Amino acid sequence: MNNLTNNEQTESQASAENIFQKIHYESYDDWIANFALNLSYIWKENSAKEIKNIFNQKNDKSSAIIIGRGPSIKKHKHLEMLAESNYDGSILICDGALINTLKAGVTPDKFKKFFVVSIEPYDRITKFYDDPIVDKYGDKIHAIFPTIASNSTVARARLAGMKIFWLHLLFDYNQGKKSFNYISSLMVRAKNHLNGLPAIQTGANVGTSCWFIAWKVFGISNVGLIGINHGWEEDDPIEKILSHGFENKSNSLDMTNQNIKKYTKKIFNSDFNSYCILDPIFEFYSNSFKEFIKRSPDWVNTINATEGGSIFGDRISSMKFSDFLENYS
Repeated sequence: MNNLTNNEQTESQASAENIFQKIHYESYDDWIANFALNLSYIWKENSAKEIKNIFNQKNDKSSAIIIGRGPSIKKHKHLEMLAESNYDGSILICDGALINTLKAGVTPDKFKKFFVVSIEPYDRITKFYDDPIVDKYGDKIHAIFPTIASNSTVARARLAGMKIFWLHLLFDYNQGKKSFNYISSLMVRAKNHLNGLPAIQTGANVGTSCWFIAWKVFGISNVGLIGINHGWEEDDPIEKILSHGFENKSNSLDMTNQNIKKYTKKIFNSDFNSYCILDPIFEFYSNSFKEFIKRSPDWVNTINATEGGSIFGDRISSMKFSDFLENYS
């Protein structure tokens, strides 16, 4: 794997941005359609800002665990450790990790502040809610969705009995009054939600979005990460890395472009004495997330408990997950 020069890093960043342009912004019309289909429900259902009032989240000792589906979570048996713990803080689960989390014994029967988060507007996300174990616990799960979520995904969560909470994703607010963010926020405030919904940046992934929700919406001070690797394992095959795990190869990196291989690089995480592999997408995720962390309020303490991955550096504490559970339970 290569270390990149400044010019190559710029090219790599541009490659990642082009990928996001292809994957996401081609679906802009679908975002608007999703919002239109969701609006009548948004007016009737809950704002995500109400969660803080329900659970009285904000205090200096409050904590949350963000659960992703990175390889470290299985490697270190973090779900099993959590299931056996007496942790009493909030748990925010990336949608793709929901089913495995429940099956590992981390359920809302034991952990009352139990949330699942989705941010993507695609129908394919529905599969993360389509399982008997989701139906079993659905009426005790709080689901957080963006206003542009796939209507079929939200409907499946609603069918499972989940309580729905809404928020906005910030993506074109810099366009002022002509932006979709501005127009959609006015429409939401037209009925019931007179003070509007909370709005978050996403870092283009649900893990970073969960982190924003934990401190910005819930007001939680200590935010721990497990399964948020933002990187591949050393022994993952290059084909998996270049496709970024997408089942639909049209959403992958250009497999015919051999130059892509030089944009995958190995980095050393000195906090955990481990390596991980970054492709352009994970590099974009990782750099964006670390920049957000660096600029977050001083009272926000971000703790990497994945025991690996690429999230380390300024304003990031690192500790084993067992230590996190001991310190914050």
